[in-house]
Amino acid sequence: MSSDKERPDLTGTTSRAAFGGYGHEVTDQERAEWRDVMNARVQTAFRRGQEAMQTGRLQDGLFWLERAERMARQSPNVTWALALAYLQVGRVAECLIRMEQLYHVFGLREAAFLSVVCLVRQNRTEEAAPRMGQTLSRFHILPELRDLATQLSIQSGLAGWCTASNGGWVDVHASGICRVLLDGVAVGRGVSGRHTLPDGWQKGRRLEVRSGRKHVLGSPVDIQALTRCESLVQATANGLDGWIWYPAEPDHVPSLRLWDGDILQVPALATTVDSDVPLSRPRVFAIPRNALPAGDNGLLTVEDEQGRPLSGAPVDPMIGQLLEGNNDLPARLSPTPVVPWNHRPAYGRVSPGCAIVIPVYRDKAGTLSCLQSVLKTVPADVDVIVVDDATPEPALAAALDDLALKGKITLLRHACNLGFPTSANDGMRAGSGRDIILLNSDTIVFPGWVERLRARLTTTDVGTLTPFSNDASILSYPAVDQTNDVPAKAEARELDRLCARQFSMDAAQIDLPTGNGFCMAITAECLAETGFFREDLFGQGYGEENDFCLRASALGFRHLPAPDVYVAHVGSVSFGSSRKALMARNLDILNALHPGYDALVAAFLKSDPLLKLRRTLDVDRLAQRRGNRPSILLIQHDAGGGVWRAVHHRAVDFERRGLLPLGLRPTEQGCLLECLSDETETFPNLKFKLPEELPFLVDVLSRLGVQKVEWHHLVGHAPCIRTLHHALNVPYDIFIHDHIWFCPRISLLNGDGRYCGEPDVAGCEACVARWGGYLGESITVPELIERSDREFRDAGQLLVPSGDTAQRMSRHFPGMDFRVTPLEDDVALLANLPEKTMIVPGRPLRICIVGGLSQWKGYDVVLAMAHHVARMPVQIELILVGHTPDDEALIAAGVRVTGEYREDEAVSLVQKQYADIGFIPSIAPETWCYALGLLWKSGLPVVCFDIGAQSERVKRSGRGGVMPLGMPVELMLAFILRCWREGS
Repeated sequence: MSSDKERPDLTGTTSRAAFGGYGHEVTDQERAEWRDVMNARVQTAFRRGQEAMQTGRLQDGLFWLERAERMARQSPNVTWALALAYLQVGRVAECLIRMEQLYHVFGLREAAFLSVVCLVRQNRTEEAAPRMGQTLSRFHILPELRDLATQLSIQSGLAGWCTASNGGWVDVHASGICRVLLDGVAVGRGVSGRHTLPDGWQKGRRLEVRSGRKHVLGSPVDIQALTRCESLVQATANGLDGWIWYPAEPDHVPSLRLWDGDILQVPALATTVDSDVPLSRPRVFAIPRNALPAGDNGLLTVEDEQGRPLSGAPVDPMIGQLLEGNNDLPARLSPTPVVPWNHRPAYGRVSPGCAIVIPVYRDKAGTLSCLQSVLKTVPADVDVIVVDDATPEPALAAALDDLALKGKITLLRHACNLGFPTSANDGMRAGSGRDIILLNSDTIVFPGWVERLRARLTTTDVGTLTPFSNDASILSYPAVDQTNDVPAKAEARELDRLCARQFSMDAAQIDLPTGNGFCMAITAECLAETGFFREDLFGQGYGEENDFCLRASALGFRHLPAPDVYVAHVGSVSFGSSRKALMARNLDILNALHPGYDALVAAFLKSDPLLKLRRTLDVDRLAQRRGNRPSILLIQHDAGGGVWRAVHHRAVDFERRGLLPLGLRPTEQGCLLECLSDETETFPNLKFKLPEELPFLVDVLSRLGVQKVEWHHLVGHAPCIRTLHHALNVPYDIFIHDHIWFCPRISLLNGDGRYCGEPDVAGCEACVARWGGYLGESITVPELIERSDREFRDAGQLLVPSGDTAQRMSRHFPGMDFRVTPLEDDVALLANLPEKTMIVPGRPLRICIVGGLSQWKGYDVVLAMAHHVARMPVQIELILVGHTPDDEALIAAGVRVTGEYREDEAVSLVQKQYADIGFIPSIAPETWCYALGLLWKSGLPVVCFDIGAQSERVKRSGRGGVMPLGMPVELMLAFILRCWREGS
């Protein structure tokens, strides 16, 4: 079994811990080195896959591209290449899955069109035709699909199809006369061909091509989708530079309209722009400093062909001098270093009133959902001011008009898109003299949120308040250092109730380095003294609220959390793929304006004063999940593998029996408490520093009703975990997964990779003295055995997975009662095996190995087999469904190595190899061996060495075969061949 965690490499000869955990810090350099290794593996697999596909070796190409995808599941470029490969070999369903995924995540034009191709290949014409129509309405057609568009239009009973271009024309392919209408007004009429659109067409909403009363396929064209551009402009010491492209028509060469009316063509494709969008084709431009207006002339506009400002525009060219550290700057750009500012006095204040300001751009469904939640919860004396920043969605604009007409909102509307900072400022000006709650349009709020926020704005030192949310930077919950899922509405409502119940009004007097503009309450005094957001610096947004808060801090205002309020936040709907670049640009500006800002935030994150609040929520959520059930605590290591799988299977069983299963894993400084009954619900704040937080851990576990502890693996844990059951005053059981109880090397192998034969204590001591151990603690062999004996005697039950394990443990610990508790149902697994194996004449014998191979799992055996197979006259293929510490050496020897896999895809992956027989190469006695069960489940008989539980189970199965440990490679291969033939 493989998982997302790297297995321990037990091949060394020095004493060290075999697993990460307490006291074993992984440095940033080590993480970077590991990322480099994995990236190199991905690149190699990707390159080999591409080369194989190009040279016609299609199956090899698929193998390597699938390996690359498994190692880089988040890489859209790998996904795209694999999808094309699937299409090429006729695996259309697998191609369609990936194309739809790429379209859903990235809005990828090519994926949209190739999804249509996949549907046609599957003879799903009734779905393909409308999908083609929807795709043509948003994207310019791929040239090679023109005939397909004609075919689908005919099959749909339509006169033809159309495709529009940012060049200002629409191509019509239809029989008979067609009419072209722009927002309902006729702008063209004629037969098939190219129809030029009138000036200003880009400002329209809807372009129709009709034959009689019917639309052609692809009509009506969504002009806003077609003309959407991704872009960035930024000031540098050398002038202005940036990039632009049209995702709906990447081959269109854009032009820019500059501040003086000049037109700049942008034909050059970028080579260094960092984009997350596969197949992106940004085009770069640079405007030298000597081409800019001389002196300090303020903001410069840079617009696309539709007259829309590029992301980051209008731009102040003097920012380039700021970023270069030039001291000769205008006052507006004078840097203000971050220092420990004094707070102003905390006198009582009376609110002058309150208004909620919501800037709006697109996403009708999300925006109206937000407004509905606000209007349901807003007090009667609080105005709701909505600023429509020239939304490109007519339906959204109409819905806002309706709300304004009914008197539910005050609506402000921009004639053109001006960006979030300007929209927020216009809304705050409309609410001038009152406290302001600035709210993103992609949020959901719950009853009482306004009252709770306003109740904290009662003293003169408060400048801003920010509530908890799933996406709120330093105020994110549950995790701060990783992305949280957007909670369902009911879940978010419950979190808000929990926050309101847990945190009193005097809680959380914690100074934040900055508020967060997704939902930020600002006192009228703070806004009046600090001024509005800087529209001249931050373009369409990001960083403007941080700059505002730093300016307010310099005036003595404090920025505080409002932990009794939780607001759900979808996050960054309006930025598109330009967001990443704009964020990086604006962060550079922010740090140049406020030197020390990054250090301020880093210091806050390191001290993490909000941890106590997040912990409170974690414990309460876990207590709610528990209800009135008793709990059981399962202690495991942090290396995944079979122990991880066994723990989770045990957890399912305990849950079925009415207990709440909790897990405890080691961390560098202590341990992490987890809920094992639902991996989708995380509690990342329940990390405990040990031993100093041991009393707190005990309190939490006691509150959660832990009635028993079950040890699965203590390696990597702090020493105090061995006596945790005493502190809890509960019994404990031990589930034995390996031989760590008497072997400091764990695997029963010496440094030469040979089974040690389990000698007496003196022999063990000699082995460890020569080859080292892996316990990560200073303990002699006699001390280890004495401690294990004592812990065994104190335990309630001693559970082992197999009879072989029970026998071995009994030899070292006589008189103990080791209860055999199998981890799988072998009878059910064996039911997957066919009565006879099938020999395919002329095809090589395919031997499949499964799992993460360390030395004791048989890495050296497989490598030796591969070298020997290369010299054999009989054709044999070795396939490893899994990974090793050195995949490259196996691959060079001819082994096909798939890379890591998820448990839910394991059986399918093994079956896709079309293997004839499975092989377990472990040279040490396994206590169970999930790899054996996986091979049986995949329908393969299995051969293994005559050692451990793997041998016990194969012998009992009556299928496959067992061979002596240490058998020469040539005899091993001959034995496997014989087993295969005898099973046929």
